Amino acid sequence: MPRLLHSGQVIVDLVMAVEHLPASGGEVLAESARFEVGGGFNVMAAAARNGLPVVYLGRHGQGRFGDLARAAMQAEGIHMSLACSPGADTGLCVALTEASAERSFISHIGAEGELSSEDLAQVQVQPGDYVYVSGYSLLQPSKARALIDWLLGLPRDVPLMFDPGPLVQSADSPLLAALLPRIDIWSSNRAEALQLTASTDLDAALARLGAWLPTAALLVLRDGPRGCWIGQRGRQVLVPGFEVQAVDSNGAGDAHAGVFIAALAAGLEPLAAARRANAAAAIAVTRRGPATAPGSAEVDALLQVSA
Repeated sequence: MPRLLHSGQVIVDLVMAVEHLPASGGEVLAESARFEVGGGFNVMAAAARNGLPVVYLGRHGQGRFGDLARAAMQAEGIHMSLACSPGADTGLCVALTEASAERSFISHIGAEGELSSEDLAQVQVQPGDYVYVSGYSLLQPSKARALIDWLLGLPRDVPLMFDPGPLVQSADSPLLAALLPRIDIWSSNRAEALQLTASTDLDAALARLGAWLPTAALLVLRDGPRGCWIGQRGRQVLVPGFEVQAVDSNGAGDAHAGVFIAALAAGLEPLAAARRANAAAAIAVTRRGPATAPGSAEVDALLQVSA
């Protein structure tokens, strides 16, 4: 049975809802505050809730936040390939969500920022597995080189999905340049694609990404409420989104990515997988918190109502 092997980072979010961000040196009162497990957990939870078994390849720390991370993964049935890492706790992200549903992040990396060749050598890749790679991983000096070497050594028939995230701002990185020819599925939002390709419009961004990636690579560009663009072999199609009242966009892109890859693993064609992913993201933004992806039954229900 296919699995998702997730090579990113699970951290803990301190989620705070505010009317607006303060000016530098200022202060605002949060309407709510709570700890939630997030980061790479969001994608994994979305995939697991939609029927795809998941293995977390990263490290998890020893301490309060590591305990929270492990409990959340165990609750979702996510298998952890590594034992707890002694000497460091799991990292923390302060996630600030404004009334507009826009969000801002401040992160501190913990044990999950390290990964060795020996850690990855323990991973048993099976036929049908999908591998997910986060751009955040390429920014971790104690992880990136070992991860890239492992990824480039995988069998070519193992699909690799890459999400650059907001911090990878240029394709000039030697690590990203090494990874680009191996990417089978590109997943990002509109702003990330425009920034990374130094483009002013989506058509140009899609064209440049297509030129960087293998000919048959699948491009998934999330475009907010409009839905997402699916591109392959120079052809792009907009898969429409769903009209909802958004309250929190934190984790919506992760919900989209996790459900999309779960749908592909279940045998759906890319356009059908994108429609399921759009439905999942639409449901996710109506809920507060990072890991708000719905299960497959909720996705089915929205698709049926919108048919």
